[in-house]
Amino acid sequence: MISTETVDRIIRFHGGELPVVSLYVGVGQDGPGALPTRINSLLHEIRPLGQNGSLGRRARMSLRADIERIETMEGLDRVETGGVAVFSCSEGELFEQLVLPRPVRDRIMVNATPWVRPMLAVLDEYHRACVLMVDRRSAEAWELYQDDMRAIGEVEDEALRKPNYAGWYGYTEHRVRNRADDLTRRHFRHTLQLLDELFRARAYELLIVGGHPEEVPNFLEFLPRELRAKVAGTFSVDPRTATPADIRSCAERIVEQYEREEERRWVTDVLARAATRRPAALGLDDCLWAGSVAAVQTLLVQEGMTTPGVVCHESGWLGTSGDACPLCGRATRRTPDVVSELAEAVIDEGGTVEHVLAETELKDLLVAASLRFPLPPRPPQPAAA
Repeated sequence: MISTETVDRIIRFHGGELPVVSLYVGVGQDGPGALPTRINSLLHEIRPLGQNGSLGRRARMSLRADIERIETMEGLDRVETGGVAVFSCSEGELFEQLVLPRPVRDRIMVNATPWVRPMLAVLDEYHRACVLMVDRRSAEAWELYQDDMRAIGEVEDEALRKPNYAGWYGYTEHRVRNRADDLTRRHFRHTLQLLDELFRARAYELLIVGGHPEEVPNFLEFLPRELRAKVAGTFSVDPRTATPADIRSCAERIVEQYEREEERRWVTDVLARAATRRPAALGLDDCLWAGSVAAVQTLLVQEGMTTPGVVCHESGWLGTSGDACPLCGRATRRTPDVVSELAEAVIDEGGTVEHVLAETELKDLLVAASLRFPLPPRPPQPAAA
């Protein structure tokens, strides 16, 4: 699991006059055994920079050390799916080797800062959730992200041992109950302070609340509007006896349900845009053309979809077939999965890509997109030689 701290450390790094090598490689049909060969092929593209006289000596030495370190990376044989991202600046003491949960296109870049857009595009598909266990006197917060859950904060307050205690002949019952309610409200306020600090520091997308069924609704009433809008769901459990595994299992079910509902909303929105003649693309051909002209704002892809196609590196044109690009006439390159090429093109142009697992109309379309502007007419396909 890629931690928030790791992502922040990479994003904030700046090499100054030192180069930073950013490398991405996907685990494809050739399997993890082919990764070293493909990584060496990418490194071959930047080796001349290590001899480039326009770079300072320290920069050249750092780049050569980066290449050597990436060449000798360990653990690649354990990467079975997804992809690998590497960020290296030897003289700047940066080296991060990350396993990404989704495949990425093979690519390499040298710059003063890490090239993080492909990594962030993958990670943006995963919601970072704050899971709160709360009762009348205690609260414990957890972070749930990707496949990991960790404790991030807690609150412990005073509470009456027996809030229903009636006193001598019931004379103090009213006072005791008021005292219990005051302590509960104070505890809930302290818990909200914790949540405010956590959401400000980590920008959680979702809030999940668990606890006794009679207490959770009372706590939700204390939430301000901005936090209430982030509540993805609640679950019933005894905070005093629930194990971390119990909490994680309940929270993951809520996140999964939320994600499927979100996917349905995405598909409904794109279909509505198309029905009302707002900029949208439905189906592979239209989406490929939209990607070719950088028109895609949000691309929806049915989970598991792959299809062969062609790409023109000169113009960025994408198609299902064709030996020559209809935009520039250059020869095209065949690709085993043109949908992945489309997704990468959308990300490079600042758009977003969402993979849909839910049962929706997208199963028939396979791909759909909301667009920045209406599509221009397509160019005629060059005649075969």
